[in-house]
Amino acid sequence: MTNTLIEDLQWRGLLYQQTDAEGMEKLLNEEKVSLYVGVDPTADSMHIGHIVPLLTLRRFQQAGHRPILLVGGATGMIGDPSGRSEERNLLTEEQIALNVAGLKAQMERIFEFGEDGNGAQLVNNYDWVGKMSVIDFLRDYGKLINVNYMLAKDTIASRLDTGISFTEFSYTLIQGLDFNHLYNHYDVRIQVGGSDQWGNITTGLEVIRKTHDEEAKAFGITIPLVTKADGTKFGKTAGGAVWLDAEKTTPYEFYQFWFNSADADVIKYLKIFTFLSREEIEALEVSVQEEPHLRKAQKTLAEEMTRLIHGEEALETAIRITNALFSGDLKALSAKEMKNAFKDVPSTELPKEDKNIVDVLVEANISSSKRQAREDVTNGAISINGEKITDLDYVVDVKDRLEDEFAIIRRGKKKYHMVKFN
Repeated sequence: MTNTLIEDLQWRGLLYQQTDAEGMEKLLNEEKVSLYVGVDPTADSMHIGHIVPLLTLRRFQQAGHRPILLVGGATGMIGDPSGRSEERNLLTEEQIALNVAGLKAQMERIFEFGEDGNGAQLVNNYDWVGKMSVIDFLRDYGKLINVNYMLAKDTIASRLDTGISFTEFSYTLIQGLDFNHLYNHYDVRIQVGGSDQWGNITTGLEVIRKTHDEEAKAFGITIPLVTKADGTKFGKTAGGAVWLDAEKTTPYEFYQFWFNSADADVIKYLKIFTFLSREEIEALEVSVQEEPHLRKAQKTLAEEMTRLIHGEEALETAIRITNALFSGDLKALSAKEMKNAFKDVPSTELPKEDKNIVDVLVEANISSSKRQAREDVTNGAISINGEKITDLDYVVDVKDRLEDEFAIIRRGKKKYHMVKFN
């Protein structure tokens, strides 16, 4: 099964760098091992760029290995220089604790947790780094790694021109300390990380090598950075990052992000992000080539990812909103679903008072003039909350205010506007 696992990871494009590919594969063939991924709690939610190493670790769990999920309560207070041109803002202990709780809840959707067998375990490096004195750190670990060795790391070398504090300079050594601690106390043999973590991973292997008399069997692998076919950054939308937190990115928006994947990208994303089999993905690849208009691959990707991160109920809501918007039948949606679906459309605030439809259209800048507004109404181009309005004497009042707060007005087939009443 482990041979199949490595072959599957290669087919999915999830293996970028390995410290010793042959040794690691031999280890995986011989025994069930513990592996870890570290995530620093720099925010109370992960975004989709964070989850590729986690999903990769989940594939190891499905093959019988044990995932150790390290949340960096200590390293999150230091700041990883990887991919940065400047120092990070330091977070308080209280903010770190809140962030850790948020990340834990999201990890519980991806992994099967448990103390027995290959159940995932969550650990926090603050539990061991936080107890260490400066003297102990410098004597026990500072002596192990030469400064020249650290200066050769890309993450540090890239910051020498702009400047790097001793705090962030020490980050790679603290992460090396983490790998060593997990090796000793959790029998962790492999660290998995993004391609920007290569320097930190190899520092960990160096620490393990120098603190053990026996031949240490530890390995590191990294995963390539996910990019779009056109070379632009993956995981960003006009509204910013795509978060796993439903309050930051609604399940509908999350679903739409995946559903809107380009034909050139969708199969790559199915390989990286979903747990569909090779046969299922190859069948969808044929569909992209032969019947792209059906968007079967995009629909499958959106369903798999929304179900994984938000659950079945949220997926059903996202599909219901999608279908309602496609058909124009907004009456099928609840007020909350409408608010989620239209939170990014143009909006106008109007006083909470009864008003003729023509006046509302003009004051909300939906129609350019009263004459145009009258034409729009009589031509059947206007609907409020999914109800077509053709009466020029129609009065917009409390019956049209969803939750007594807002109304969704559509002009034509696709132009939506939210009127907020205050």
